[in-house]
Amino acid sequence: MNGSIEKILGKKVGGVRVVPLVTKIITLFVLFLLVAGFATNYINLLLNRGEQVKLMNRLLVKDLKDLYVFTSNQHEIYTYNNDYEGAVNSIVEKALRELKGDRSIAMGVKDDGTVMFIASKTVRMDVFEDGKALAMLKSSKTETGGEGSFNFNHRGKEYFGLYKYNAKWDIYLVRAEELDEFYEDSRSIFRKISYIIILIVVVCTVLGIFIIRFVLRYVQNITNEIMSMQESQKIGLIDLSSAPNDDVTYLGMAFNSLANTIDNLMTIFRKFVTRDVVLKAYKEREVRLEGSSQDLAILFSDIKGFTYMTETLGTDIIQLLNIHYNRAIKQIHDHDGIIGSIIGDALLALFGTIQESKGNKSHHAVSAAYEIQEVASQLREEMHQRKEEIVKKKGALTQMEENIYKAVLLQVGVGIDGGDVFYGNVGSNERMTNTAIGDNVNAASRLEGLTRIYKVPVICSKYVKDEVEKETGDFLFLEIDQVQVKGKTLAKRVFWPVPKTNIDDDFKRDMELFSSALQLYYKGKWKEALGMFERCTLPLAEVFRMRTKGYQCPKDWSGVWTMKTK
Repeated sequence: MNGSIEKILGKKVGGVRVVPLVTKIITLFVLFLLVAGFATNYINLLLNRGEQVKLMNRLLVKDLKDLYVFTSNQHEIYTYNNDYEGAVNSIVEKALRELKGDRSIAMGVKDDGTVMFIASKTVRMDVFEDGKALAMLKSSKTETGGEGSFNFNHRGKEYFGLYKYNAKWDIYLVRAEELDEFYEDSRSIFRKISYIIILIVVVCTVLGIFIIRFVLRYVQNITNEIMSMQESQKIGLIDLSSAPNDDVTYLGMAFNSLANTIDNLMTIFRKFVTRDVVLKAYKEREVRLEGSSQDLAILFSDIKGFTYMTETLGTDIIQLLNIHYNRAIKQIHDHDGIIGSIIGDALLALFGTIQESKGNKSHHAVSAAYEIQEVASQLREEMHQRKEEIVKKKGALTQMEENIYKAVLLQVGVGIDGGDVFYGNVGSNERMTNTAIGDNVNAASRLEGLTRIYKVPVICSKYVKDEVEKETGDFLFLEIDQVQVKGKTLAKRVFWPVPKTNIDDDFKRDMELFSSALQLYYKGKWKEALGMFERCTLPLAEVFRMRTKGYQCPKDWSGVWTMKTK
């Protein structure tokens, strides 16, 4: 039912009903047809009534003339036989034979209004009650010779008639027709023609609906597709593959052209602005200087040995960075992350800003971190294959080529932290940028720096570990250390998230061995811990072997390692 109403009356958009153009045209079309048909029929009725009145006049003249002659003859007979009643009856019978309508009248009226006789099928009258008409009859004796036409009323009915004074009887002979009855035939014809007009309009409307809907079919298509775009908040193109070459199609083509322009601008906008800001701007139609405290996961990625790479590659470093970022950013977006900033070799990504995102933001961040490591690994493999091709072709690399080869072997570290940060737009109305501000943002950068020390690809905080372990078991978190980074007064436990798919039995034994050694290390039992660290083959165990070998545990040892550098 609602679908049929919407098809006729249109959908509501923002509380306002969008009435289809076809409905408006059909409505106006029907109104114009009805007005034109009824106006024509009414004009025809008026013209016919004029002709009817002329015809009625001729008939009444004839009837009145015959009645006048007959009454004069009856007066001669009455003079001869003195039978007044017989003469009157003969006049009435004669008049009745000439009458057609039920309320047609033939009568004789005296100067005092007394009705000498009246001939009618239904009307009875003893006294002529219309004083104004009676006065006009009297005055006509001197003005018109006692004959003419007039209108009079009898018991609420209006009559039109002709009259002629008969001097022999000293009466006014009247032949009249009641107007409603007289016009009944024309009204009946009017009604019948009106029904025919309505039938024709209905038929024309049905045909018009099909024809107009066919002609304007792409107006509805355009409207429906624009409404769908508005509901989905996504701009698209209208399908005009089978559209006719008319102005409606031109409007559709103009919209598609505008949509392409807007889509291009949106594409450019997305490249410089984070996806959540784009979605919000599209919905709210503006970008405001505002922000709020949000619970986010922060990923910080940095390229190791970037100074050497820049010195070796020069301006070509931009091409290498673009290759890496093109792949890395795609992985971040695929995990519902946004790019907070890119500064040279450093990349800041945020997870949890997109409301439509599903899943655990910290899990997204850790998964994206390993995808970034994977794209870096693939790039190193491509560079290695390229080296092999050159060596196979030339026999060996030159010193310059060797330096370039080493420079393009990207090594990436990733640090991840999370918690409440200020997130929003800062700047001015002329130039603004989207940013995240807070200790956890800085902490993510410090955690990335620790990957160089502990020689692991990804390091995260306890916040990230706890949030991931609440909802998924895709990763095992190996506690690395308790670290107080430079510029901070509190120590943080840091973890290495290891994908379970990368863990075999030997790796698992090494993780367990390292965890046991770390607990001894925390307790200050460095000698026992060193023995276990020496049996552990994990790369990060080397850091602890260096710390504990040949050193006594400090007397004020708290289990926290204080970093002297960033």
